[in-house]
Amino acid sequence: MKFDIFAEMEYTAGSPGTIILNIHALRTPHQAVISETFATDPYIKVEELVAIQGENRLMRFEIADAGSLKITYNAKIDNFCQIKDFSGIEEMPVAQMDPAVLPYLYPSRYCQSDKLYRLASNLFGHIVNPFEKVAALTNWIHQNVQYLSGSTNSQTSAFDTVTEQSGVCRDFAHLGIALCRALTIPARYFTGYAYQLKPADFHACFEAYIGTEWVLFDATKLVPLNGLVKIASGRDAADTAIANIFGDVQFTSMMVSCELAEQPFIPFHYHDGARMGLSYP
Repeated sequence: MKFDIFAEMEYTAGSPGTIILNIHALRTPHQAVISETFATDPYIKVEELVAIQGENRLMRFEIADAGSLKITYNAKIDNFCQIKDFSGIEEMPVAQMDPAVLPYLYPSRYCQSDKLYRLASNLFGHIVNPFEKVAALTNWIHQNVQYLSGSTNSQTSAFDTVTEQSGVCRDFAHLGIALCRALTIPARYFTGYAYQLKPADFHACFEAYIGTEWVLFDATKLVPLNGLVKIASGRDAADTAIANIFGDVQFTSMMVSCELAEQPFIPFHYHDGARMGLSYP
């Protein structure tokens, strides 16, 4: 499925500084960047940094003088997702897991799975099928945590979200990841552009490692799962921040969009009792 994505961000610098931006669509074997443009106004020389594991594309640039800066990114993306039946899948022992996924089993800054082990075990430990287990905890988050814009901040963790029972997409994703890890299921943060998200913004959800592949889940249920364009993945939001700013530089405004570039589009969502999962292989 092809999508046209767009992002425009504006900053004001009080003095020289550096920005590391993370808004480019990820290139993977199943997500092709057909075309893209990236521009700064005024012009600044930009350096592209690719993570060692290839999980994000970072743009680093220095702001030499005080003033305003506008950044514009446009791209046409062709991505491919698979819908598979996970009804016969069995839980994989840690001893048999690919070593590359083991870091996604550990507690991290925003996903304190060690603090949520008892909750996860009591609520979902009885479910044998790992896909059904993750689907159940995703539904539980959706039903028990209120989506409330502005209710949290950059310090809010999964443990806080359980206590406050409110949050935004980032918090829903962190809680899903933490509960998965508490159940010995590797999970990672997914950030991207989202088709049909209102109001338009960058979106966060999570992937759980089931069988031998990453399967996508979104506890907010705000967008179709097959309407996402991946920007980055990581242990939590600390690994996938849209922007890291160094110096006296202030964010002032942002516009984001993700639109279909071809028809038809059949939205895919999980429903109660679902065993068909979606992955971006």
